[in-house]
Amino acid sequence: MNTSIPPIIQVGNVLLSSDILTQCFCCDLEKCKGQCCVEGEAGAPVTLEEIDRLEESLDTAWCDMSAAAQAVVDKQGVAYPDIDGEMVTSIVAGRDCIFTCYEDGVCLCALEKAFREGRSKFCKPISCALYPIREKVFANGTVGLNYHRWAVCRDAVEKGNLLHLPVYRFLKEPLVRRFGEEWYEELEQVAAQLGF
Repeated sequence: MNTSIPPIIQVGNVLLSSDILTQCFCCDLEKCKGQCCVEGEAGAPVTLEEIDRLEESLDTAWCDMSAAAQAVVDKQGVAYPDIDGEMVTSIVAGRDCIFTCYEDGVCLCALEKAFREGRSKFCKPISCALYPIREKVFANGTVGLNYHRWAVCRDAVEKGNLLHLPVYRFLKEPLVRRFGEEWYEELEQVAAQLGF
């Protein structure tokens, strides 16, 4: 990494790891098969507002969810507190998100599938949409964004490098959804000033 690039960059009230500008990433579902929805020890982080949206959207995703996932929802709902007390999506057998569904051996999100097919107005939790960016909100309202490295995403890193597609460009749509168009434009200006 260029040593003149600060490790933390501020855009509005958001602090970003410079990796979000310098590292390349582009999901490659054909290779990874959507492992990020299956691997891990807990579900995806969700806000209380998103839990309401998940519950409202449940009927649109229900037919694509597995019987085991439906049973988990019937028993504990769409979300639960993880070991840190943070709310996360419910999971099946300690791994699969309840909203996983499979097509041709590829794990997809039943919520996003319903959204893309026009059956729902809610796509998926912002924590899912922003991955590989992880978000942390501090007590003073400042938001921190970090690039999360995970072995299951090595194909995405390889594809991103081939396309010369930095994380922040790959995630333009969810970053705009989370922080707004004006904020994203400011991020692009900062990136340009730093040579990205």
